[in-house]
Amino acid sequence: MKQSELCVVTGGASGIGAACVQHLVRRGDRVVVIDLPGAWDPAKIGVDVDAVYAGDVTDESRLRQLADQIQAEHGPVQSLVNSAGILQQRLPPEKLTMAVWDRVIAVDQRGTYLASVVFGESMARRGSGAIVNIASITASRSVPLHAYAPAKAAVVAITECLAAEWGRSGVRVNAVSPGYTLTEALQAAIDRGDRNPDDLVSQAAMGRMVDPAEVADVVGFLLSNAARAITGVNLPVDAGWLVGSTWTTYGGVPPARVQN
Repeated sequence: MKQSELCVVTGGASGIGAACVQHLVRRGDRVVVIDLPGAWDPAKIGVDVDAVYAGDVTDESRLRQLADQIQAEHGPVQSLVNSAGILQQRLPPEKLTMAVWDRVIAVDQRGTYLASVVFGESMARRGSGAIVNIASITASRSVPLHAYAPAKAAVVAITECLAAEWGRSGVRVNAVSPGYTLTEALQAAIDRGDRNPDDLVSQAAMGRMVDPAEVADVVGFLLSNAARAITGVNLPVDAGWLVGSTWTTYGGVPPARVQN
């Protein structure tokens, strides 16, 4: 019987991160969560994890402390999911303050790189490991998110660079780019009137949003032995938004051919 592996999930208390925690625990992995103080609600997650640690992915000294503590208390970390991130309100660049821009870059870009290095360096020394970074489809298209989209594009570049850096050391590094995923944060934006759900699905080839569990399924695959020859990829999980969005010029994607 295969021994269960230890996976660290940053940002595992909510959204896609929480879905990844649920998926990994249910398939038999041991999971440790890192998230902001007070973020973890076990009743909401519904699965038992090995441990939850409070930490900010922008804090290098805290992350290094946690890496040592997790190693000492739970053993070597075989896999890492970098899901910690923050969203950005749509603003024109002249109204997007640099304080907001800096915070988005710090969490989404720097935090992903820092966690990858802190946990990935020990994987490389051991000769095995897998990392999945949560990027975004906004990394691949022009969108009015002048901090978030560049940060996520950097996550894709970080993924590719680290995949080449550590490939001979047995560490695979991949990214998943979710489309519009119905997380608590997106639902809150819809409820506030900041986002129109019709706009979110109108250009997706499949005509719908993505469920967080669907992203988690792909993350689990990329961490698994089934993806043992895959590294340095950025895999969209977007219900076909990337392929459908350019069809607007031609009137949009065709309707379903299914006859009722």
